Amino acid sequence: MKIGCIQLNVGFGKVEENYERAEKFIRKAAAQGAEIIVLPEMWNSGYALEKLEELADINGERTQKFLSQLAEELGVHIVGGSVSVKRDDKFYNVMYTFDNTGRLVGEYSKAHLFRLMDEHLYLEAGSEMNRFQLGDLEAGGVICYDIRFPEWLRSHALAGAKVLFVPAQWPTPRIDHWKTLLQARAIENQCFVIAVNRIANKKENFNGQSMVIQPWGELLWTGGDDEELAIIDVDFSIVDEVRTRIPVYEDRRPELYQTVVKD
Repeated sequence: MKIGCIQLNVGFGKVEENYERAEKFIRKAAAQGAEIIVLPEMWNSGYALEKLEELADINGERTQKFLSQLAEELGVHIVGGSVSVKRDDKFYNVMYTFDNTGRLVGEYSKAHLFRLMDEHLYLEAGSEMNRFQLGDLEAGGVICYDIRFPEWLRSHALAGAKVLFVPAQWPTPRIDHWKTLLQARAIENQCFVIAVNRIANKKENFNGQSMVIQPWGELLWTGGDDEELAIIDVDFSIVDEVRTRIPVYEDRRPELYQTVVKD
């Protein structure tokens, strides 16, 4: 299956420009044969958290219509990264996923809020798992900081996900953590990880390095530090092979993991 990864240059607070750029790259990816197209985190507004009252998508209506129409018209699955959304006077970081008929198959509010970027001061945390199906592909999705919580990603894999999509706005100073954590999540969950980071000008300090990682941990593709579209061929049948050769899921002892250690 061909995956289109859009490492987008997200304009800070430039909503109209960001929708235009996203559409341009989605159409370009579809024209190049992508069957699943993936966007980065908070691509509609960037991290203009103090301006969410004027920038956030009300109930996600614009984004859902935008992605649904493109998915149906182009006949592609779209993992819509995430966007800032306003619901009932509160703000959320939300991932919408549409299948190739334009049907909403996944909706997820970021569960773990990143205090170093003051997310907890502006955003509400979600609490629901993000499992969905794209054709015959069992998938899951988390957002950026979520990857520092291995038990959260494992819960998606245990529920059947063979690929985990990770849209992000991961900053340059900790990009080595990004790479290491993503490879670890792929290896320990024996699944594909498709992670799409944003890029930005030097002042905002985001440098891409998006990744597509096989269940063995090998890199199929790593993005550079410029805006780009990559089309990557992925054979998801490898997941079953890996899980058969090293039966981690059969050898788990969850009764031990629930043990509470007291002082």
